Amino acid sequence: MASEFVKPESIKTMRKDGGGLIFLMTSKQIADKLKLPFLADMYTNIEDKYPVLKELAPNDIPYDSKSSFSLYINHRNTFTGITDIDRSLTMTKFADLSKKIQNANDGTATKMFGKEFRSPGHIPICVAAEKLLDERKGHTELVVSLLQMTGLTPAGSGCEIMGDNGKALSKEKAKQYAKDNNLIFLDGKEIIKAWKKWSK
Repeated sequence: MASEFVKPESIKTMRKDGGGLIFLMTSKQIADKLKLPFLADMYTNIEDKYPVLKELAPNDIPYDSKSSFSLYINHRNTFTGITDIDRSLTMTKFADLSKKIQNANDGTATKMFGKEFRSPGHIPICVAAEKLLDERKGHTELVVSLLQMTGLTPAGSGCEIMGDNGKALSKEKAKQYAKDNNLIFLDGKEIIKAWKKWSK
C-alpha cells in the first residue's frame, strides 16, 4: 500500500495476516536524493575490517542478482520502533519526507533525512531498480511502478503473506484472502502490462 496512508491498523493487519517481513519500498530517485546505500555495497566496503562480511556476501541469491536492501530506519519520535504505532509513524513520515525532497538538493535532503530518522531501526528500506519494471520485475518495482502510475508518492509499504505450510501463500489463497477482505487482487503480470502501456 502507499506509505502515506499507512495506519497502526495497517501494520497490525500485515503482522497478523501477513507474517512476512514488513518493509518500505522506494524509488531509486528518492534513494539517490537521500544517498541511501545498498547494504551489500556497505558490507563490501568494510569487509577488510570485518572479514565475516566477505563470507556472508549475497552472491548466490536464487531469485535475483543483487539484494535491494538499504538501511533500516526508525523515526526519531518512536520509542522502540517495533510497535504498530511506531512502525506506521516511520512509514508515513518517510512518505512525507519523500514529497518534501522532490526539489531539494542532495545535501539538504540528507540533512532532512537525518533530522527525522535514525538508523539502525525496525523498518528496512528496499530500493527499486532505476528503470523499474523495464529493468527488474520484483515486488519492490511492482509497487513503486503502481504508485507512479497512480500519481502517488513512490514510497510503498508491504509484507508477504505466509501460509500455514511454512511457505508463501499460494496465489489461489491470496485471491481468496483479497475476496474475503474486500481487497483488489492484482497479478504482477497485470501491473507489468499496464506499466508498458503507461510508460510509452
